[in-house]
Amino acid sequence: MELNHMNLVESSRALRRVAALTWLILFAIAPLSLVRAAPTSEWADKVDADLRQLAKSDRQAVVPVLISIHTPNVPVPRPPVELAQRQAFVAALKAASAAAQAPVLKGLEARGLKPTSYWVGQAIAVELPSAELEWLASQSSVKHVHRDRHLTVEADISERNPTLAKDSVCSNAGAPTWGVDRVQAPAVWAQGFTGQGVVVAGADTGYQWNHPALIGKYRGWNGATADHHYNWWDAIRSGSNTTCGVASPQPCDDNSHGTHTMGTMVGDAGGGNAIGVAPGAKWIACRNMNSGNGTMSSYNSCFQFFLEPTRLDGSAGNTALAPNVINNSWGCPTDEGCNTANFVQMETVINTLQAAGILVVGSAGNSGSACSTIDTPLAIFSATFTVGNSNIGDSMEASSSRGPVTVDSSNRMKPEISAPGSSICSSVPGNGYGLKNGTSMAGPHIAGVAALLMSANPSLRGNPEAVKQAIIGTAAPILGISQNCGGLATTDVPNNVGGYGRVDAFAAFQLVAGSMYRDGFE
Repeated sequence: MELNHMNLVESSRALRRVAALTWLILFAIAPLSLVRAAPTSEWADKVDADLRQLAKSDRQAVVPVLISIHTPNVPVPRPPVELAQRQAFVAALKAASAAAQAPVLKGLEARGLKPTSYWVGQAIAVELPSAELEWLASQSSVKHVHRDRHLTVEADISERNPTLAKDSVCSNAGAPTWGVDRVQAPAVWAQGFTGQGVVVAGADTGYQWNHPALIGKYRGWNGATADHHYNWWDAIRSGSNTTCGVASPQPCDDNSHGTHTMGTMVGDAGGGNAIGVAPGAKWIACRNMNSGNGTMSSYNSCFQFFLEPTRLDGSAGNTALAPNVINNSWGCPTDEGCNTANFVQMETVINTLQAAGILVVGSAGNSGSACSTIDTPLAIFSATFTVGNSNIGDSMEASSSRGPVTVDSSNRMKPEISAPGSSICSSVPGNGYGLKNGTSMAGPHIAGVAALLMSANPSLRGNPEAVKQAIIGTAAPILGISQNCGGLATTDVPNNVGGYGRVDAFAAFQLVAGSMYRDGFE
């Protein structure tokens, strides 16, 4: 089979134009959350309302908080981000954060407290008596004191749609799953690209690393022994009532959600039973939720690990081992306390990862079908590649959350893209396979497609915006639904229901490989 030379040249030029535009967009977006804000004169204005009330009603109550710190601007590397650029960027982030956080860290430690510093999100996590909140918020370097809010796993939509099976045993012996087939992944495999050379990551409830469909894809497995250093981080460092314990020295999943999402990204059950979109890719992971519930600090912890993987004790970080793409199938709802004040801290983290050249994929949520139901981090953020749930009829699942994003007054169009998310067969703990439903299942399809594209065209690694452009620019139309959200009908492309459409991995591959294939074989 021959490549069309003229199309190769034109595609190469197009990708260079995308790369140039990417840098301009990224340079404009990423620093927004990194710019130092003016200090607030009244300490109470810098503290969440419920924390202020607690400081009045129970001054001895010990409360977990996340402290946002004013930090100087850090120059953003130009994509595609090479290793040396990423290392310099991380070094600059660390230096700026260390200097900015030093006075507060010193004060906390002097009070006998044990703070944890996060340079990736310019924040400090600590448990402290509410009586100390006034002192803390009075520090000039403190931007805001947040309660350490909960993150939650996206619930399976079968709870609201009884026609969909939940956690039923499934088998696709001898064939790819319908979702893998629908996104045209096998057509890309046939060209010799299965994700080899690419590392995907997942932040979720944990993972059964030695599941038969996953063990061969785990970066920490050499075929005989496992090395979890740099490949696994448990952000759950304290607490009780956890099946996996705390600071687990190996990947563990107490919910099944994480194991399922990883299977959709890279899983291969053998015998032609491909449950994953990119079975040639390697994976690493972080547990940011305990039995389906995490915190803002565990969110920061996982992303910091991904940007600079470490040993199991958190030492000896190595930016060279960072993944190329991260899947996130969870949200932080307003009824758990997420709000516009802490949105900024969480968005800073996502902007930082994108600035470092790492693609961040997020699930849109399962609160549809009303408009503006994409209302939780990290789906609402500009830098997040937000994914809706398309069904087997190439229409949108009713439960898939819609845009535009109004919770932060941005009116931002979301989602950008859609992918299969209903009745998805993938790996579950206990070496089994089960069906799950929701945008949590759609997101991993996109992460897998991104891995295929970065495998086919290594120049896309370190350039998340170029990967996004390739995917949205070749998406297939969403069918059989009529809805207007934010002034955009589903006949408009893009729109706030299905974004640019359902992902087509082979069409995107043809673009990034620089060719359209001739009819027939030669």
